[in-house]
Amino acid sequence: VQLQASGGGLVQTGESLRLSCVASGSILSINEMGWYRQAPGKERELVAVIISDGSTNYADSAKGRFTISRDNAKNTVYLQMNSLKPEDTAVYYCNVAATIRVGVRGNYWGQGTQVTVSS
Repeated sequence: VQLQASGGGLVQTGESLRLSCVASGSILSINEMGWYRQAPGKERELVAVIISDGSTNYADSAKGRFTISRDNAKNTVYLQMNSLKPEDTAVYYCNVAATIRVGVRGNYWGQGTQVTVSS
């Protein structure tokens, strides 16, 4: 399974970005798709996840500003980020939990996309 993330960039405080991540390869089904981030000197942390039934979970820092969504037909997960703050600056990674063949499930990471928010 390969994950290709895109959409990062440099924005100013209060602006928006939309991240996308496409999963490809031998996939029977995708159970969970999510976004994590890692700022310099900090551990990787959850931003948001979306389950196959559409239910979502957000970090407190993301609630009310970020929206995660998925397009199952395209094996794609999105993260709409509004009202960005300098503390949102990090490398954002997509993560997928997928069933690749009957009875075999794996967890996969994308390459990361840089989001920089200037004050």
